[in-house]
Amino acid sequence: MVVTPHPDDAEYGAAGTVARMVKEGKKVVYVVCTNGDKGTSDINTNPKELAKIREREQIAACKVLGVKEVAFLRHPDQSLEDAHEFRKEIVCQIRKYRPQIVITANPYRHYIWHRDHRIAGQVTLDAVFPYARDHLTYPELLEKDLKPHKVKEVFLWASGDVNYISDISKTFHLKIAALRCHKSQIGTGEKAKKVEDWVRNMNLDMAKGKNFEIAEAFHLVEVPD
Repeated sequence: MVVTPHPDDAEYGAAGTVARMVKEGKKVVYVVCTNGDKGTSDINTNPKELAKIREREQIAACKVLGVKEVAFLRHPDQSLEDAHEFRKEIVCQIRKYRPQIVITANPYRHYIWHRDHRIAGQVTLDAVFPYARDHLTYPELLEKDLKPHKVKEVFLWASGDVNYISDISKTFHLKIAALRCHKSQIGTGEKAKKVEDWVRNMNLDMAKGKNFEIAEAFHLVEVPD
């Protein structure tokens, strides 16, 4: 399960790894926390229309990666809170899809870090442990047959404390193709090429010292019992 703060964040952080997992036969589901309605510098853009565009872009990107299910929570941008209801939403998704691995944004990256990234990452970590695991947490979910589930591992992208390097040499082209689906964010032509070059250089750097060319880097957490 990939929990992404905004449409497009996961394509930067984890799309090559997602595509590799799909090729290995794993089922991957996306949970998109916000609707992306503030993701523009164009003052003439209608936020409601932008949200619709970004949802379509995310669906297209997931199709490129082989991700067949996307859950949209549709919170407005910049509205995520470390609060009961949002945490419950993430717990519901974990108990519904029962993933072995959860991938999300590192909430501890910088002092200056998009608040939606920080909150989404923190709430996801809390949802994984202990909330999704404990049957007395949100007991009303048992009536909906959303039984407790224990995630085994969490991969955090945008981490300074990297301890897992993912070889994406065979799937980097899919990462770029998925990123291109987010035209409202990266643009087209020369503008898009600059973004692609930046992503390529970032992922090349992540593979330095390894016996493969290009990679994504994570902090991997093994979830305790």
